[in-house]
Amino acid sequence: MCPSSGSDASIPLRRVGPSLSQKAEGQLDSDCEFAVHTHLPSTASRAIANLSRVRRRLSQLRVRLWVSAICCGLAAVLAVAGCGESESDNASEPNTGAAPSAALPAPTGGPGVGQPQAQSGCTKQASDSGQMEQAMAEAVAGDRICLTGDMNDTRLEIRNSGTPDRPIIILGGGKTTTKGITIEGNDIVVDGVAAVQGKAPGISIKGNNITLQNSTSVSPQGGDGDAIRFWGRNIKILHNTLGPTGHCGPCHADCFQTFATNTPTSQNVLIDSNRCEKIENICLIAEGPNADDGSHHGQSSNFTFSNNYCDNKASQATFVDDIQNVTISNNQIVGRHSEKAFAFQNGSTGAKVIGNNITRPVDYEVGMDDSSEQGYQGPRPGGGP
Repeated sequence: MCPSSGSDASIPLRRVGPSLSQKAEGQLDSDCEFAVHTHLPSTASRAIANLSRVRRRLSQLRVRLWVSAICCGLAAVLAVAGCGESESDNASEPNTGAAPSAALPAPTGGPGVGQPQAQSGCTKQASDSGQMEQAMAEAVAGDRICLTGDMNDTRLEIRNSGTPDRPIIILGGGKTTTKGITIEGNDIVVDGVAAVQGKAPGISIKGNNITLQNSTSVSPQGGDGDAIRFWGRNIKILHNTLGPTGHCGPCHADCFQTFATNTPTSQNVLIDSNRCEKIENICLIAEGPNADDGSHHGQSSNFTFSNNYCDNKASQATFVDDIQNVTISNNQIVGRHSEKAFAFQNGSTGAKVIGNNITRPVDYEVGMDDSSEQGYQGPRPGGGP
């Protein structure tokens, strides 16, 4: 029932909606309206007006409560469904002080092993050491030789040649292991082969138009302990992971090395996007024919050392002796303190040093002697080589 008006109870009231008690109890949603006789006393009119204001306030509160409930419900649903971002979603992971993972980086185009070529269109296949040796001995221009399995008791040795338009291609798929790699020939591609604990150098390259890519040289043994040595023209060494080196007692264990004593000179060499890790000595040491122990015949020139990661312990990351037109660009140089990052001497003219990221402390970036200054472009040399 709608409420009466106290002392004016004799005046009839007509209920056309729910009572206030019903409204407060949430029994009904519609408003309670009253029809009142037109001759109500002023006291009754004021009482009814007050009740009307209370009714309107209750209605407003009810609407707000419903809106709040709906918003909270939606927020809960979104939180459960993961539609919103919490503070923890945007927070960075805490720094635990742990060393960075030593795992190889995913194939993204950065330094280190990339995505090996697919083992398809194979003209020869080998899954053990004997089959591998036979396939290498019988390799001819245009062959695609696919290696699978663990052959780490045998060194991969390819001494046959392809042609510029039909190279010999050796595919390891990124999983085949051998006890080192030797390439002596022309027009050869080796892709996705691991050289593990082979006799140093872990990988040896001698010839023209040779590409080594997506491969590894791990812990070469004996000799000078180098990961890779190379000689020849038009050599590409791309996206390989190399190291550690130094398993050779007192030795000169570099990541890359070339020289010209009783070996060929080298021209048009690209060393790009490789990862040299835990290198005992220098990341790149390149000596031409006029170095102290050189042959004094021919010329070594046109080297590009770019986009590589270099972690080494020597007093410089690269050392260039009698090599003309060397570009060193966009490399990351890390490791312990060294006197300089890059050294040029003995007529190593036409050098360019551009855009390298040196994160280890150095006294100066470039060391250079007077004979190498002609045509140089890069940071001002801070001292000698």
